[in-house]
Amino acid sequence: MTTLKSKLQDDLNVAIKERDELRSSTLRLTLAAITKEEVAGKTKRELSDDEVQKVITREAKKRREAAEAFAQGGRAESAEREKAEGEVLAAYLPKQLSDDELNAIVAQAVEEAKAAGAEGPRAMGAVMKIVNPKVAGQAEGGRVASAVKKLLAG
Repeated sequence: MTTLKSKLQDDLNVAIKERDELRSSTLRLTLAAITKEEVAGKTKRELSDDEVQKVITREAKKRREAAEAFAQGGRAESAEREKAEGEVLAAYLPKQLSDDELNAIVAQAVEEAKAAGAEGPRAMGAVMKIVNPKVAGQAEGGRVASAVKKLLAG
């Protein structure tokens, strides 16, 4: 078992013993998603820590989107629950980049792309190829794309 998955399992056991319903249900759902990912495809396999982290990131994103949908639908209680679950999952993810840090990385990538001959809005793909490996797991794709568009347009 990977270290991140075993940490989730250990934290789940602690949450159950402490009767922390929010943490235990969130961790159960996340571990179920990890197991589902492991058995997907033709053969069962063990996920690496990076793959487990991607599953946790996906689950956290689902919580954020659900919280927004509940808030727009006037269901504040459900939105709060989704936000709380997202915060539980955020503890297992790397710290997110601030807007300033992200903009600095994107600006550097834009310069690299310009040096390679890509300019203007058409350079979006080239810049994203440079930025994505640098910010993997530390910034959501939508945030990265909007920062790139803003810098290329400006």
